[in-house]
Amino acid sequence: MSAGAHQGAAAAGQVEQMLAQVSPGRYDAYEALLHALAAGQVWMLLWQGRAGLPDAQYGNMEVDGLGYAPCVTSAAELAASGWNRDHELVTGPEIAASLFPDRWGLWLNPHAPGGGVGIPWLDLRRIAGGLERLPAGPLRISEPVIDIPQFYALLAQNAHRTPAVRSLRRAWVQPALGAPYLAIGLDLYDTGQQAVDSVRMMIQQSIGAVPDGLPVSTVAMNDEYDPVGMWMRASARPFFDRDGYGQVPGQMPGQLPGQPPAPAPVQGYGYPRPY
Repeated sequence: MSAGAHQGAAAAGQVEQMLAQVSPGRYDAYEALLHALAAGQVWMLLWQGRAGLPDAQYGNMEVDGLGYAPCVTSAAELAASGWNRDHELVTGPEIAASLFPDRWGLWLNPHAPGGGVGIPWLDLRRIAGGLERLPAGPLRISEPVIDIPQFYALLAQNAHRTPAVRSLRRAWVQPALGAPYLAIGLDLYDTGQQAVDSVRMMIQQSIGAVPDGLPVSTVAMNDEYDPVGMWMRASARPFFDRDGYGQVPGQMPGQLPGQPPAPAPVQGYGYPRPY
């Protein structure tokens, strides 16, 4: 066996070992599976065409209204599946980057007893972008309950002096694994480098008012794939809004008086399907 083939077999073995540990509520095991996928590879099932050719097309399946592309985790599982069309060997980061922008997930070993495990598209986004850079789902997102008016006032004051900032929102985020944190949503007029640098300076000038030990993160509101940004756009009114000073206190932008705020979108955020 060549060195590359040996490494591929080892990666496949790691994915399958982690896959066997996943069960409902075991988010630590699911996170380990994501890490194995990020370092491993999968055998994508082609519904039509041949690997490497322009007409190649992945299979697809729908579960609970969400789309997934089916795959298997090893040559042995490919044989066990009985798949008689072509397949394509792809690394975890490559397939993640290919699928998540179209909001497609990845389904591992759908032929297996119990139906396999689905990886929703937002977790593929984490694999593509770096698992350590993005919080582990499912996320519990709500209005912040920590009272830190000095920080919000200073941040709003500094935002007023930072022309790139249109509005600021906030949310309290509790990941499935890891510490909860305060997220600040940044809605910018301009996302050029100079504007981004000015916003980074604004945050640095304000962060000293945050109590010791309270983690704070920022979210780009123009990122249509970020689940925290999705929640903020649907459910969090700005605490700084350069264009909305005539707004009724407590009223969401675009919300009619007396109308309840829109519910947070349900996007099937990253967690293993119960099976």
